[in-house]
Amino acid sequence: MKSIMIRLETIEDVKDFVSIMVQFNGYFDLASGRYVVDAKSVMGIFSMDLSKALVLRILETNERIDDILTALKSFIVEE
Repeated sequence: MKSIMIRLETIEDVKDFVSIMVQFNGYFDLASGRYVVDAKSVMGIFSMDLSKALVLRILETNERIDDILTALKSFIVEE
C-alpha cells in the first residue's frame, strides 16, 4: 500500500480526479481522519470535508505507481 496527500479544492478538481482514477485498475481509497470512501466515487468524495488535504491510499493495483502519481501530480501536496 502507498499513501499520498492530495487536495481537491473545487468541483472541477473532484471531477478531474475521478476521471483520472477510473482509468486505472485497482483499489483506491480516500481518507480523512477515520472516514474512508472509494477514490473512484464522485458522491463519496463530495461527502468528505474538502477544506483539508485527503490521504489517497493505493491499496491494490497492477498499474505502475509512477504512472498513477504522474497522472495525479496536480493534486498532490506535501504535508
